[in-house]
Amino acid sequence: MFRTVRHIIRKEFIQTFRDRRMFFPIFVAPVVQLILFGYAVTTDIKHISLAVLDYDRTHESRHLVSSLSQSESFNLDFYLKSSQEIDRLFEKEKIKAAVVIPRKFERNLKKGAQASLQVILDGTDANSATIIMSYISQLIAKHSENILTKIGDRRGVGIVVSQPRVWYNPNLKSSVYMVPGVICLILLITTLLLTSMSITKEREMGTLEQLIVSPIKPLELIIGKTMPFVLIGLCDVVLIISAGKLIFDVPIRGSLLFLFGVALLFVLTTLSLGLFISTISRTQQQAMMTAFFLAMPAMLLSGIFSPIENMPKIIQYITLLNPLRYFSTAVRGILLKGNDISVLWPQVLALFIFGITASIFSSLRFRKYLE
Repeated sequence: MFRTVRHIIRKEFIQTFRDRRMFFPIFVAPVVQLILFGYAVTTDIKHISLAVLDYDRTHESRHLVSSLSQSESFNLDFYLKSSQEIDRLFEKEKIKAAVVIPRKFERNLKKGAQASLQVILDGTDANSATIIMSYISQLIAKHSENILTKIGDRRGVGIVVSQPRVWYNPNLKSSVYMVPGVICLILLITTLLLTSMSITKEREMGTLEQLIVSPIKPLELIIGKTMPFVLIGLCDVVLIISAGKLIFDVPIRGSLLFLFGVALLFVLTTLSLGLFISTISRTQQQAMMTAFFLAMPAMLLSGIFSPIENMPKIIQYITLLNPLRYFSTAVRGILLKGNDISVLWPQVLALFIFGITASIFSSLRFRKYLE
């Protein structure tokens, strides 16, 4: 028995390493993914884009703003003049938090009354919103402590109290944030993996040659092989949205028709990549490993699990080449914020460019492969 097992193991090693293309997904891919996990996935949040609306414009209010801006956790990117600017910045995802300092802020402090201020958070990412609120609360508490230390034993001076308000996800439910991300991941894996394995399956079964010599045109073959996976992917989207609404009460604030249109653009890219993988893979095992190698970095660098702003600058530039980044932003914007094309046009344009480029390249590659 042991002799037979030894020969089988030897045969598997020889068969696996006979194809030089297997070296990359077996040895190089894990190292690349380890680096991505180490740098891209982190729970620490730094350089949070912050906006301040100061109605009081006094010494104490400016002192508080200075305390926020000097923290490495925040970047004071916007100093606003009206509350309407807050809506616009949140819709375009320019900021993650906003602090509103009301009038009579300094007067209330000097009178010994409670000096309240409002903190507005983007709750689409419940985990990040909770952490950001904790950072702001700590800074405000430290600011109040400094005021009390400065005045010594004098009484009759109030403290600063924040009044948080979370937009888009008031209860900070993680499911509200994760369900749109699951839509993106399911659509990526389903369309990419199934498409990449479809052609290699035909080759392993020996039926690809029959398709080549048949009167079927290459374009007809491409459409016929990819269309089922488009329908499967869109059915998965419907299923996940329905389950998210019924089970987790995930809001649907935007147009579902617009969502499906954006999903089709994304699917155009993933199907093209899957088609390309099928032309460079000889077996279904190779196709599956290559597809997962591409899917894993795409997921890590999409902003679904960890904010892109937390990643090193070089990694942030790399994410610009990731279609999943734009698709996840669009899905969450449509479902949670009710955004339309006027807000999400950069994401739609990027997906359109990726989809057209990938489909042309993969179609030319597939035609050459058939010939």
